[in-house]
Amino acid sequence: MSTDRPWGKAVVIGGSYAGLVTARVLADFFHEVVLVERDAVDEDTGVHPGAPQGYHAHAMLARGGQILERLFPGLREELREAGAPFFDYGEGIDYLLPVGLAPRQRTGVAIQTFTRDELERRLRRKVLALPQVRLMPSTRCTELTRDSSGRVSGVMCRSQSDEPVQLAADLVVDASGRSSSLTDWLDAMGITVPPKRTVKAKVTYTSMNFDRPAANDPGHPGFYVAYQMPFAPTVPRAGVLLAVERDRWTCSLFGFEEQPPTDDKGYLEFAESLDNPRLAEHIARRTVQEPTRRYTSVDNQWRPFHAVGNWPDRLIAVGDAVCVFNPVYGQGMTVAAMEAELLQTMLEQCRASGRLDGLARGFQKKVGRLVLGPWTLSTNSDLMWSPKGQPLAARFAHWYNTRLFRVAVKDVAVWRRFVRVVNMVGSPALLFHPSVALKVLTVTSRRRA
Repeated sequence: MSTDRPWGKAVVIGGSYAGLVTARVLADFFHEVVLVERDAVDEDTGVHPGAPQGYHAHAMLARGGQILERLFPGLREELREAGAPFFDYGEGIDYLLPVGLAPRQRTGVAIQTFTRDELERRLRRKVLALPQVRLMPSTRCTELTRDSSGRVSGVMCRSQSDEPVQLAADLVVDASGRSSSLTDWLDAMGITVPPKRTVKAKVTYTSMNFDRPAANDPGHPGFYVAYQMPFAPTVPRAGVLLAVERDRWTCSLFGFEEQPPTDDKGYLEFAESLDNPRLAEHIARRTVQEPTRRYTSVDNQWRPFHAVGNWPDRLIAVGDAVCVFNPVYGQGMTVAAMEAELLQTMLEQCRASGRLDGLARGFQKKVGRLVLGPWTLSTNSDLMWSPKGQPLAARFAHWYNTRLFRVAVKDVAVWRRFVRVVNMVGSPALLFHPSVALKVLTVTSRRRA
């Protein structure tokens, strides 16, 4: 093998977003990367049946956008030319916090908004154009195979009509999402995974795409995102309006323990019940719309693969196969990009020796540390919907955030820190710096503006 690409074949189970980003990284290190995808996809497929959440509003946080641009140079400009706006977070978002509107001032944090459908189609075309990558659509993986030393050596897979086929591999990646069978496969090999951690979000999403004035049209509003943040227990209804490609809005309405309607009249009435009027204003002005869709499977789920002491070599898991976040916080796609970046760094370290042994367990442990921060943010917020049994850490975080928001709506410097943390380009420690903590501890209560 050449030192350029020191290993032979990698198999990626799952050809959705996380699988595509991971395959892009693997193509720099393996002579062949096989994407095994259960759905009938090709280079023109965007969102596919295996990812029903793909029709709803998706956020690409600033950190995720930076990683994608490095892995796929020019992607940002391609999306911009298709009509996906690229803008400063503070200047382009009409953001209603639980205590009032956030400052509309420059933060230095740039983001881009688009549909999951558009992003995934463009990524799939780019990845499948790589000479190292081969797609096996309409194919299911059924089990892992191991060699005599106990290392994972490939997968057994089956298409709709063919007999089972063994795919040998130097590395197997599970990117099959929340429906992953990896825990069962490991159990069949005598490897026990600790119980999955689940925190119920009890939130339903109802979404539609509809027409938006062109960005240079005088009728276009002075924002690209309008957002009302859900916040326990006082703000159970919320929503987001995103400017996306081809002069459209994507609107997702959220309801805690209720389902925003899918009929046109009920959808508008739900939006009118929100305190941020921007969503209802633009829903009412629509002249063309796409089908309205509902999504309910939004629980936080974490499979603790990092805690498996006898994790087998040559096997790793990424994306929703490891951890599923409540989508309202917009973390999932960025975390998957960060995992791909981590894998790239670790493979680069292994390149000189040409040895993959030891990579897998080390990678899963680091993924566990990577996931901990966004998991804590997401679950601490969701735990506060329950009136009883709230952990002390969640209660403290809720108390601190409530006061932090009161400061942020009046203090641009604190708002900028919050934006950096939310977009994963700054450490959460920024929000506990003495200069911020003092303001948080001394702020007085105020009504929402």
